[in-house]
Amino acid sequence: MLSEEVVKAVEKVKPSIVNVSTVKMVYEFFFYAFPVHGVGSGIVVDEDGLFLTNHHVIRGSDHIHASFYDGLMMEGRVVGADPSLDIALVKVEGENLKPAELGDSDTLRVGEIVLAVGNPLGLAGEPTVTMGVVSALDRQIVSRELFFPELIQTDAAINPGNSGGPLVNLKGEVVAVNTAVIPFAQGISFAIPISSVKPLVESFKKYGRIIKPWLGVKSIDVNRQIANYYSLSVDYGALLVEVSPRSPAERAGLKPGDVITMMDGKPVKSSSLLIKELRRKSVGQRVELLLYRGYSRHVASLVLEEAPF
Repeated sequence: MLSEEVVKAVEKVKPSIVNVSTVKMVYEFFFYAFPVHGVGSGIVVDEDGLFLTNHHVIRGSDHIHASFYDGLMMEGRVVGADPSLDIALVKVEGENLKPAELGDSDTLRVGEIVLAVGNPLGLAGEPTVTMGVVSALDRQIVSRELFFPELIQTDAAINPGNSGGPLVNLKGEVVAVNTAVIPFAQGISFAIPISSVKPLVESFKKYGRIIKPWLGVKSIDVNRQIANYYSLSVDYGALLVEVSPRSPAERAGLKPGDVITMMDGKPVKSSSLLIKELRRKSVGQRVELLLYRGYSRHVASLVLEEAPF
């Protein structure tokens, strides 16, 4: 029965949910300061006290307090962050915590049932669970600070305080990190695919810090209009407009005007999909690119390096 599957999934993930509260001291004049409190959720990813949350939940905070399923409360500190992905890693001095099982968001299908788990509005007690479906995949949101090329859209109710909590499938696997709600819309929420987040966690566990892979290019989307204007041989892909000096791309012979259409056998139909595929790679990993230069088809192989920024 569906209800039994939901209960089992919730029971599996609940011990890995973190209730995050933050304090930021705001100063007025010279001597007066007052605290501003914030709330969010988190996901335990290591038994030794590492959990992830949204970067916007902890940004600018002077104190981070983490409450766990067993009632344990600890002070946390930020040990790594990728603001461009709105993800932060926080460490507490704990042990024997219950890490969540991270799934594979690349296998999600529209219409699949998902559960949002977290602490909306900072409510005390056990995490709140809401249910919905995957409404759409690869949604793009652009703000002044962030560019999300691949968000998962869901109609599962997500409220303030849910940010940083998990979106899970019926197996109890985390498939995304809840991040955004459209205030004036109903039934529209967004989450960051876990397949883009896992490399950050793995990087921290391996190197003690977050390092991101770097290709060294800037690109724009190719469409029919762009293809006609520049006389390109394809009407899709990522058109390179800049190749950074001494970058992996330059060393592999890539040039402005090249159009990347595939990475490691996966279609790259736009510059946002190029970013998506790159986020799933690791520093030191060799990748193969299929590209078009004019009307010639080329294959370039290169090793991704650590991003210098």
